[in-house]
Amino acid sequence: MPQLKFDITMTLDGYVAGPNQSVEDPLGEGARGIHNWALKTKAFAEIHGDEGGETGTNDDVVRESFANVGATLMGRNMFGGGPGPWGEDPWSGWWRDNPPFHTPVFVLTHHEREPLEMEGGTTFHFVTDGVESALEQATEVADGKDVHIGGGAQTAQQYLAAGLIDEMELHVVPQLLGGGERLLDNLDGAEIKLEQARVIETPEVTHLKYRILKSATARRRRFPPDLHSARDSLHGRCDNQRRDRG
Repeated sequence: MPQLKFDITMTLDGYVAGPNQSVEDPLGEGARGIHNWALKTKAFAEIHGDEGGETGTNDDVVRESFANVGATLMGRNMFGGGPGPWGEDPWSGWWRDNPPFHTPVFVLTHHEREPLEMEGGTTFHFVTDGVESALEQATEVADGKDVHIGGGAQTAQQYLAAGLIDEMELHVVPQLLGGGERLLDNLDGAEIKLEQARVIETPEVTHLKYRILKSATARRRRFPPDLHSARDSLHGRCDNQRRDRG
């Protein structure tokens, strides 16, 4: 059964980004190096169309996180470009012409925008009607594969609070930021029950994977019936795009 999965790098004191994030410094002050464990891997190089990189345990973890993914969710901050309306020359992402997702990507935003088709199978769809609508649409076009949350913290918090995430992996690096954006804040008192699935230790990072135990009510919320028409419309547009590329 397809699952909604999430993984992110986090410092030992719980931060996924430092203070004062900006277009020039997207991870905020002091946080630029927290992803070094992943940037050095062969799997990370491959998904960005590059060569080289290290193999081993961390490479295996990165490779696994991109396996069996049929669609990706992310917040406006993760996509980038700053807040507010998109403007006449809208931001097209941090990832050059061929982003590493190679799937449909659903960007949560308050501002409407037409889909942005990139090279390599990535099309960004901009969703203005909330996290459940984005998940419904992503699940449909994933065609039986998993849906992956690409970040950032606020998006993960919304899906956690709604009880919609099935599996979460935290890559904890031995670093203290002391300020910035914490992953596990703003959960609005949600009762989240975790079951530890595994722990993998390396000198650079500890990988903590959890299954999230959900109630029957939360499972039913994955497919609210009033979103079916929006889902079918988007599924048709994605089919047309595949035929155009073929």
